[in-house]
Amino acid sequence: MPALSRLPRASPGAGPPRGCSGSSRGAGGGAGPLRRGSPAALRLAKMNPRLRHWREAATLLLAAGTPGRPPRSPLGPFDYELLLLRRSSRSGFMPGAHVFPGGLAEPADFSAEWLGLLPASPHCGLGAVKPPPPGCSRAPIFATDRESLGSQLPGEVAFRICALRETFEEAGILLLVPGRGPAPPLPAERLPPAAELGEWRRRVREDASCFLRLCRHLGCAPNIWALHEWSNWLTPVGRAGAGGRRYDTAFYLCCLQQRPPHVSQDDQEVTAVLWSSPAEAIKRFKSQEIWFPPPQFYEFCRLCNFSSLEELQQFSSARALEGCERWMPVMLSAADGAIQLLPGDELYPEDPDYTGEKKITMSTDKKVEDLMREGGVFHRMVMKDINNLAIYVNIQAKYKHINPLMIKCDNSDCNSRL
Repeated sequence: MPALSRLPRASPGAGPPRGCSGSSRGAGGGAGPLRRGSPAALRLAKMNPRLRHWREAATLLLAAGTPGRPPRSPLGPFDYELLLLRRSSRSGFMPGAHVFPGGLAEPADFSAEWLGLLPASPHCGLGAVKPPPPGCSRAPIFATDRESLGSQLPGEVAFRICALRETFEEAGILLLVPGRGPAPPLPAERLPPAAELGEWRRRVREDASCFLRLCRHLGCAPNIWALHEWSNWLTPVGRAGAGGRRYDTAFYLCCLQQRPPHVSQDDQEVTAVLWSSPAEAIKRFKSQEIWFPPPQFYEFCRLCNFSSLEELQQFSSARALEGCERWMPVMLSAADGAIQLLPGDELYPEDPDYTGEKKITMSTDKKVEDLMREGGVFHRMVMKDINNLAIYVNIQAKYKHINPLMIKCDNSDCNSRL
């Protein structure tokens, strides 16, 4: 394959090349559409066949600067906002929720053809993540040897590609760099016209392999270097969606100086787009204007430590190679509510039931207040109802991360200041 620097620039109105539609979604990234069940498709499908209880996914915390809004205190105003997308009410998993853009990893995200668009250096120029602290281990979603599963692309690269592809599909945001990268972001004027970009978006939504074709068509690479590893959440056993859907999700953070152009919902998976600062998002959540799942609440509370986009960028960049811990919340049912326990909490089980096969249920006749008064080592979210959450954490954050601010969401006081 010729070097990307020699590829011609996409002609305005040229449109997507032939052979980029009509294949099964996620069928692969070969020279033409792969038939479902073909040997090539089956090879690509081996992302991680050992997984039976959940699927792997990636999501993007996309922060964009808001000029003219100087930062003040940790609870705002903030000089940046994050992108939230409202899921369709017909969705089989968390219908109507506001979430960060993201979705399932597809076989095409692991295609070896990406190596032709990315640097030949180890990890495609991302840098190697440091060994985990003593007594800890690398999260399985990142530690899995992808080469043994038939993919030459490291998981750290493939899941970033997944997050970028899903952000384009769901919000129309295309984060690319010219050539093979790393490089400054592709200027907006280098993007195809809106109509052509919309057609690419439709085709990528139908066939994930078209994302690679789009990058090749533009002579660009997905900007994987702008995404910093942030966290890793595994859906709790008791919170599976329709059909028992559970997800092991890599969370990445990306900071942009300003909102990207052409942001819009796809009116299929996503029905609305919302930009909001961390404090504003929590205020909307608290007043029941919107709802998002507990991991998003936790991450917004963590982001409340940073009222400046520059501070957030510096922090995420400085710890980019530290890695992160996989967290699977464990539900403890109390007499008047529930507590989601997280690793490090004194009540978190030593051997969590990751698969759900043990059918373990944690419950007590005590009230939440009693459990809090008797306890001493906390890493938990107290839930009175879906919009009434409170985080309690007094353990040291691992991997040089930062604990969330302990913000209490009490619906009885919706007009209070955060």
